[in-house]
Amino acid sequence: MSQDAVEAAAEVVEERERKSWFIDIRPLRVVAYRRMWIGNGVSFFGFQFTSVAVPIEMYAITHSSAWVGLLGVAGLVPLLIFGLWGGAAADVVDRRKLLLASSTLAWLSTVGLLVQALLHLNSGYVLLALVALQSAGFAISSPARQAIIPRIVPGGLVPAANTLAYTTTTAGGVLGPLAAGVIFTATTTDTGIIAAYLVDALLFTVSFWATWRLPAIPPIEHDLAEERPSAGLRGVLVGLRFLVTQPVLLLSFAVDIIAMVFAMPRALFPEVAADRFGGDQAVGWLFSAIAIGSVVAGLFSGWIGRIKRQGVALVIAVIGWGIAIGFAGLAHSLWLILLLLAVAGAADLVSAVYRQSILQVYAPDRLRGRLQGVFTVVVAGGPRLGDLRAGATADLTSTTASWAGGGFVAAGLSVVLALVFPALIRYKPPAGTGRSASR
Repeated sequence: MSQDAVEAAAEVVEERERKSWFIDIRPLRVVAYRRMWIGNGVSFFGFQFTSVAVPIEMYAITHSSAWVGLLGVAGLVPLLIFGLWGGAAADVVDRRKLLLASSTLAWLSTVGLLVQALLHLNSGYVLLALVALQSAGFAISSPARQAIIPRIVPGGLVPAANTLAYTTTTAGGVLGPLAAGVIFTATTTDTGIIAAYLVDALLFTVSFWATWRLPAIPPIEHDLAEERPSAGLRGVLVGLRFLVTQPVLLLSFAVDIIAMVFAMPRALFPEVAADRFGGDQAVGWLFSAIAIGSVVAGLFSGWIGRIKRQGVALVIAVIGWGIAIGFAGLAHSLWLILLLLAVAGAADLVSAVYRQSILQVYAPDRLRGRLQGVFTVVVAGGPRLGDLRAGATADLTSTTASWAGGGFVAAGLSVVLALVFPALIRYKPPAGTGRSASR
């Protein structure tokens, strides 16, 4: 960014400290961030139409839940591979150009889904291939998108910028499937699938516009004494070597893995809905409750940016997530379960904002993309491992033991981790983060 743009953005954070409890919207005064926020929010809302349509189409073609399950594998494998590579690339090339290229790949995969639906190819293999391509595009773009934020937003507003982003995407995750459901209710399955893909492809263009209008964001010139950054395996390994020497970052990843692997109960929702509440109506509410809690917490998140002991806040949020999940697993009243899941969702938003903010501020810009790549893999892989853990434990014990026990174990392990390795709870944002990190 130009020096004028940096200074104009930094002026935003130099205002008198904000005291409101409502969501902090000051990052939206930064033009580049505002465009990104709009583009990402609209495109994520559109993506929800595809996320609903793909499994519906797969089941309509194959009449097999096993084939529907393969969609998760098709999306996860490219995410794990290209998340790391995309992070390394984000430290080597202009992040705006990388975001444009990877977004183009994801958009073309959406157009491919639309075309195959229009042509009635009725091929499960084509769907798997296109989902894998879309996942690869997302995996490459995600580290670049997140690594851009500290370059366009003053450091003191990074938590607020992340809160805005998480709140918007979570709201899209609630409203998008509901809107897609309206389409499928009002039309035939074939027409609904085509309409869903079309909506996603059209809304994605807003994200293109936002990325196109970004300023150039080339890599910051590295110290001549340091090894030149690489987008290959060597570059990935450099990032991993740095990560293992940073207890704060390692611990922030560790508490997230604990929270997701031990206390993510969503794989149990269908069985619990059927056994305790009689079926499908309850399962929709169970799947929505966590996201609704996150949205509500985001709307009342003005305090998040004022917290200086961010490591302590992160650990408390993860403990709160685990305890709320644990008690939800013991409850037999639907309204109480939903309330506790919403509380867990609120805690999840807080922990997500602080994890992302700690990484963005703590990591040097020359390694930020690579570390964001690792972050993408952790965030994507943790909940899927949690699904596996929850289902397997429920088969061996019971849904109550798997759900409630997992939540309380996550809370306990987080306490132990924080006490045995206190680097995270000692963490505060470095002095000077009120100025823009893009300098």
